[in-house]
Amino acid sequence: MNRPIDTRSALAATGSIGAVTASGICRIAYLDGVRLNRALCAGIERVVAERSYLNKINVFPVPDGDTGTNLALTFSSIGQRLSTLETDHAGQLLIAVADAALDGARGNSGAILAQFFQGLADTLGDLRHVLPAAFARAMETSNEYARTALGSPKEGTILSVIQDVSKEISHQQTVHGRDFVPILEAGLATAQTSLEATRNGLEQMRRANVVDAGAKGFVVMLEGIVRFLHHGSLDTVPDAIVPPDDDLEEQGDVYDVGTVEHRYCTECMLTGEAIDRRKLRESLSAIGSSLVVAGTRRKTKIHIHVDDPEQAFEIAGRYGVVSKQKADDMLQQAQAVRDGSPRVAIVTDSGADLPECAYEDLGIHIVPARIHFGERSYLDKIGLSADEFFQELKTNPHHPTTSQPAPGDFRRTYEFLASHFDDVVSISLLGEISGTLQAAESAAQRVDGTGRITVVDSRTLSVGQGLIAMYAAECAAAGYTGEQVVAAARQAITRTMVFGVIPDLTYTVRGGRVRPAYKRVADLLRIAMIVKLSGCGQIRAAGAISKKKNPVGAFARYVTRKADPTKTYRLAIGYAQNPELARELEQALQQAIGSVESIHIVELGAAIGVHGGPGTLAVAAQEYIAPTDQGNRQTDPDSVHQPE
Repeated sequence: MNRPIDTRSALAATGSIGAVTASGICRIAYLDGVRLNRALCAGIERVVAERSYLNKINVFPVPDGDTGTNLALTFSSIGQRLSTLETDHAGQLLIAVADAALDGARGNSGAILAQFFQGLADTLGDLRHVLPAAFARAMETSNEYARTALGSPKEGTILSVIQDVSKEISHQQTVHGRDFVPILEAGLATAQTSLEATRNGLEQMRRANVVDAGAKGFVVMLEGIVRFLHHGSLDTVPDAIVPPDDDLEEQGDVYDVGTVEHRYCTECMLTGEAIDRRKLRESLSAIGSSLVVAGTRRKTKIHIHVDDPEQAFEIAGRYGVVSKQKADDMLQQAQAVRDGSPRVAIVTDSGADLPECAYEDLGIHIVPARIHFGERSYLDKIGLSADEFFQELKTNPHHPTTSQPAPGDFRRTYEFLASHFDDVVSISLLGEISGTLQAAESAAQRVDGTGRITVVDSRTLSVGQGLIAMYAAECAAAGYTGEQVVAAARQAITRTMVFGVIPDLTYTVRGGRVRPAYKRVADLLRIAMIVKLSGCGQIRAAGAISKKKNPVGAFARYVTRKADPTKTYRLAIGYAQNPELARELEQALQQAIGSVESIHIVELGAAIGVHGGPGTLAVAAQEYIAPTDQGNRQTDPDSVHQPE
């Protein structure tokens, strides 16, 4: 993206440069593909540079602090397409930009801007050179597109700024005729005035004393474009604008989690031959808020805030083929950026099985994997609960498969957290059995936020991975630095054991993990298989217990033999549609293991459930050493607790 370009010399080489005024400023009579490419890149650079500030002033439509991240990801998708596009045809370039914006659109503002670019593409797609008059008409169309994309358009937001700019450009075109520079400069001046007016528009902005973050992003893009056309250089990335003190002085009121009307920011892509977007919008508007339907009749991006993401995906599926599902927990995001939160954020994937309190009380962020039953896909633990998963497992003729979160899913989470926290520590499902670790590491390398991101291989899964993530979050809450949290998590890995008992090998055979002959023998002898996670991160058979006589007691005795009676343990028990056996196991372990700090009972997810099936029990035992309250002290990472 950072390509040093001098506008006058570069455009002169293409033969498309206009006359130069006495002040040395280019008069630009038309825009071709080359100019548009470079001007848009300048706008993209500007938005990406200010993403952290945009996150900080994000209060509408919900105060989840991620508008800057969403806009940066949306524009980065456009930038990646532009970096490989070589055309002097302005219309073809805009068609590619609109498609890239739709593919990469994130959040409410990202979806609106994707529809804005779709308006430009539909109006100007046939033109090799764009004249000011055609551009003015296209801006009017884009304004209409942006407004019709929303289920309930709100004034005092990015929509108001887009409308004011489109009107001003139409007016200025009649004054200046064939010169883009004064037309766009006047449009930018109007945009800045309109942006400031959003501060006193909606209640959220008035209370927080900030401008609308999405509108600010749009204005920042225009600033980059006008700067490029006016000064003609991309030698350096523009410095992020330092916000005035009065924009931030009331941040305590900004992240009021009570204003989150629906919990999940839900998005997906819909493809088909003739998508009825009007009926689609009507169907979705009944279940949520902040609805944006952007794109074309063949390819549509849906953005909506709902409490049940799977319901939104199901409705969308009536109108076409659903893909690229995602659902972000806005309540958790809003809580994460409150004043007083730890400066280290903890992330894990849905391979970790955690008690519900860990998500909320400890602020652990989850990136969901995907579960596939034939051609139907779900977001793990969001689109499909644990109980629903096992019901589907028993009745669906297709044995499920799981796929790790895409690097883009990790990157979106990392980008958001890196703009709010000093460090992000991501605890991953063990790398031996999944590509999750690689996806997380790939995403971490592409994040440019101020916070450092460290990905840690948990060397385990399910309840074991959950206990490690919990311990890391407790260390963060105790004031550990990022390096100290990483060191503590890696020590916790060496102190965590995971065991499981599978009473029925049916699903293990279906998944290809065990030969059918073993199941026949197990059924004949009426035994259940015990599995354990080895120190090198591999799942191995560890023995068998009879299902005839107290199998829970036998499993408890097996786990107890692996524990050191001189040490204190934190335990986690995972169950698959057998909560009564989990409680029985809890009592047995409480009595058998001498010192227990706590026991957590959770439902097993797909990481184990896809192979173990209903009836599976799992236990994680972690030698527990309470984190020391580090406060604000900056100590050496080696000062964290070491195992005895």
